[in-house]
Amino acid sequence: MKYSKILLCMTTFAAFMLSGIAFGQDYLEGGYVSSSRISSDPGLAGMLQWLDTPVPNFPWYNSSDSFYSQAYSYTTFSPFTEYYVTSGTPVVGGIISNPTRFDITQKTPSTVYYGAGVGLPYTQYASTVPSKTNDLWVQGATNWTQYVVSPIGTWLELIAYAPVEGPAGFYEMIQTDTTSSKYSTYEFNQGYNTMDFKADQVGRHMLYFVVDSQPSNVVIVDVFAQAEPESTAPAHTIS
Repeated sequence: MKYSKILLCMTTFAAFMLSGIAFGQDYLEGGYVSSSRISSDPGLAGMLQWLDTPVPNFPWYNSSDSFYSQAYSYTTFSPFTEYYVTSGTPVVGGIISNPTRFDITQKTPSTVYYGAGVGLPYTQYASTVPSKTNDLWVQGATNWTQYVVSPIGTWLELIAYAPVEGPAGFYEMIQTDTTSSKYSTYEFNQGYNTMDFKADQVGRHMLYFVVDSQPSNVVIVDVFAQAEPESTAPAHTIS
């Protein structure tokens, strides 16, 4: 039963993503909401609701893969520089590095940012979010976020909260002009876990995990090539 629920969750999620591609829609634009996306499962419902939340100021996709093949200027990435670094823990044969326990008392974020860019003080978030919720974040120098734009080849530190310890299925869907998916299993500690993710492929990376048949929210990482500062060719800027 547990594995059938995980399979159902992944199949449903993939179907929604593929239907969005077919209709030329990006769920983060908030341009497509259907009653078929309503789910009785609290975790899945929360994930789908997040996907329907718009991310402002980004013109996402067109029908051509040129959107991802261009090199973009530093201004595209500057709002997110606290969330990525140039080196990290190697990832061997999986999606993320092996999770390790994270002590939240040693590095408590100031603010957490949801997909639409809405910020919430961590103290308020911690007091309102149910303790049985699986949560996934990208950790920055002082804040956490569920959405990042990063240059290709950089590293991001993920923070995952799991109410119970045990095996976790970790999923990654990558979207450019096509969609591919990856799946790996990891052992999660109860409470907060930290792991590294390498942005090694241009495209939109959608990350989430499942522990005890409960899916987390989705973290989105949009990965682009960055133009060289000394380049004479005009760089594209997303505003």
